Amino acid sequence: MGKVNALWVIISAMWLYSGCAHSKKLYTSDCSAGITFKKVSYTNLVDSIKYYDKQYVEVYGKYIEGKNLSALVNDSLFADHGNSRTLWVNFTQDCPLYLKGTQQGFFASEDGSAAHMNNRMVTIRGQVDVLLKGHQKAYSGTINQVSYIELY
Repeated sequence: MGKVNALWVIISAMWLYSGCAHSKKLYTSDCSAGITFKKVSYTNLVDSIKYYDKQYVEVYGKYIEGKNLSALVNDSLFADHGNSRTLWVNFTQDCPLYLKGTQQGFFASEDGSAAHMNNRMVTIRGQVDVLLKGHQKAYSGTINQVSYIELY
C-alpha cells in the first residue's frame, strides 16, 4: 500500500507541474537574416546602454505588458526597480514574428494583442536605441526591431 501511495504522489506532482508550467515557444522573423546578435546580460545592457546603442543584442529578462506598456523589466539584483532600469520593447510590422515551424503570427488574435507573455521570462533579440525611451520617455532605452522571442 505504501508503494502505491508514493507512486500516486509522484504522478500527481508531475501532472501538476506540467499543467502549471508554460510551454516554451519560439517566434522568429526573417528581418534579421545575416545579423549577428551580441548576447548580453540584462544588468550589463542597462548599465552600459549607451555602449550598445544601435547594436543588435540578445537579452534575457521578464516581459511585462499592459495599456501603454511593453517592457523588459529589471531583475531582482537591482536596488532600483523603477523605469530607469527598464527597457521599452518595440514591436514593428517590419519584423513580423511567426511561431517557429508554423505560419501562426505573434499578433495572431483578432484584437491584435500579442501572444500571452505578460510576466513571463523571455529571450529577445533586437536593436538597441537609446534615443527612443518608450511611453512618456520614461525608460532607459528601447529594444527595437524585435526579430526573435523565446517564451519560457
